[in-house]
Amino acid sequence: MATTPMPRIDVLKTYKLFIAGAFPRSESGRVYAVKGAKGEHLANPALASRKDLRDAVVAARGAFAGWSSATAYNRGQILYRMAEILEGRTEQLVSEITALEGATVKAATSQVQESVDLLVWYAGWSDKIMSIAGSTNPVSGPYYNFSTPEPMGVVAIFAAAKPALLNFVGALAAVITSGNTAVVIASEKFPLPAITFSEIMATSDLPSGVVNVLTGSSTELAPWAASHMDIDAIDASGLTPKQLKEVQIAGAANLKRIRTYSGAKSVDRILNFMETKTVWHPMGI
Repeated sequence: MATTPMPRIDVLKTYKLFIAGAFPRSESGRVYAVKGAKGEHLANPALASRKDLRDAVVAARGAFAGWSSATAYNRGQILYRMAEILEGRTEQLVSEITALEGATVKAATSQVQESVDLLVWYAGWSDKIMSIAGSTNPVSGPYYNFSTPEPMGVVAIFAAAKPALLNFVGALAAVITSGNTAVVIASEKFPLPAITFSEIMATSDLPSGVVNVLTGSSTELAPWAASHMDIDAIDASGLTPKQLKEVQIAGAANLKRIRTYSGAKSVDRILNFMETKTVWHPMGI
């Protein structure tokens, strides 16, 4: 006797935080609803707390020494590996982008391909930025004087909204190419590509803690990031004018560098999260 097959229940994806190479839920247990372009419910990503931010900063600071001292060639190879994996997950990301942003399949595919190309572009700059931005300075006296750019430290990134994947990748790659580590707060309204990209980073040879990704409210997280004494700089591209002003006021107390950008591809975006170090050295006789 034939039996009627039971209807299958889809296994829905759980979108978690990405801290120190692991995927924890928020310590607060909070989540928030993300809706698609048509108003349908898509997911309940974690609503990161102040402690989640602190944990992410601790992880980023702990990873800074190893990542900044790695060879520029090695950092470039890891970014290139991310591009390889990202291209292999095009179909998944296209489905997320179309549902989340209301983009056509063609536009979503183009966004993924642009993100792949952007990673390759930044990977190429990893071992060239020192030569382009460094210099030997003329001085009066028996000395050599060198100026070289060095990574700043821990950078908090507030990713801009759609195109969410392209904005996320552009901001992140510019920061970590030079040796900085990052705490990225994904776009509050369009967070899903950021968490999927976290899975790419987890399998790309990127050391744990170099990149940490939080989802949640930028209104909550921005003031905490601005006042955190172990965050050296902020990419505030995803903040509203009101939030940006609040962050600038809070960040002034600890001399935090704060920048905003509208384009994904820029050498200046790399350099603005680096510090110039000048060294004097006596000439040999």
